[in-house]
Amino acid sequence: MANSKTIDDRLLSDVTESVSRALREDVGDGDVTAALVPDAQLAHASIISRDLMVLAGRPWVAEVCRQIDANIAIDWHYDDGSELDPGDTICDWRGPARSILTAERTALNFLQLLSGTATLTAAYVRAVHGTNCRILDTRKTLPGLRHAQKYAVRCGGGVNHRMGLFDAILIKENHIRSAGGIDNAVTAARTLQPDMPIEVEAESLAEFRQALAAGADQIMLDNFATADMQEAVRINRTDGEPPAKLEASGGVRLDTIAAIAQTGVDYISVGALTKDVTAIDLSMRFR
Repeated sequence: MANSKTIDDRLLSDVTESVSRALREDVGDGDVTAALVPDAQLAHASIISRDLMVLAGRPWVAEVCRQIDANIAIDWHYDDGSELDPGDTICDWRGPARSILTAERTALNFLQLLSGTATLTAAYVRAVHGTNCRILDTRKTLPGLRHAQKYAVRCGGGVNHRMGLFDAILIKENHIRSAGGIDNAVTAARTLQPDMPIEVEAESLAEFRQALAAGADQIMLDNFATADMQEAVRINRTDGEPPAKLEASGGVRLDTIAAIAQTGVDYISVGALTKDVTAIDLSMRFR
């Protein structure tokens, strides 16, 4: 569960592909309105925040400009992960006016969405401040934008859960039913993928004990009552050899997350970080 905002090779490839798709759907065969502007016209434009926000999305904005016109120069005033106030100028663009006009909407779409994810994540992170609990994202992402949204979660101070179905094992209710029980599922996972972390979803304290006995590395406490979470933490600390990491999940809200964190769980996963995002209000103004 890396928490670095570093752009790795896989993410770089995803940035290029996602920007290319976005530009194809917006620009198509060409920007017929920007063509009204003289070809030699130069422009200076600023992107301004209209909301309190945590910034995320610089690599996508830079790639939009690169693919539209490498002559667009961007002067960033803040790094991803920075907190901004309404009215702050995020960056300035200089270059051909036609190109800036064509790139504007796609760039803002990425920036407003990803900053919305980062801003919401930061609110959840603040809510558990003072505990040892970390905020996790989920796979409930917008199709085709998983790397982008998980990057934004990191910008907001959250931690990425598994990226997809390929990099960690999460044994859930239907897997347990199909495999013939928790112990069978964990045993099969250890045999097939001995080097992968194994997480088991538990829907009761009885299932939690089974997952702990089976040697799960991490156990998801799905829709547990607060008292049951506290009991699971107590059992884990006394019976776990070594203790499993505990993740609370299900129905988590901003007004309930502090009480959940105080039970002593290691993680709280929040689908809303990437599923229920409100875009940040941004605008571009020509100078």
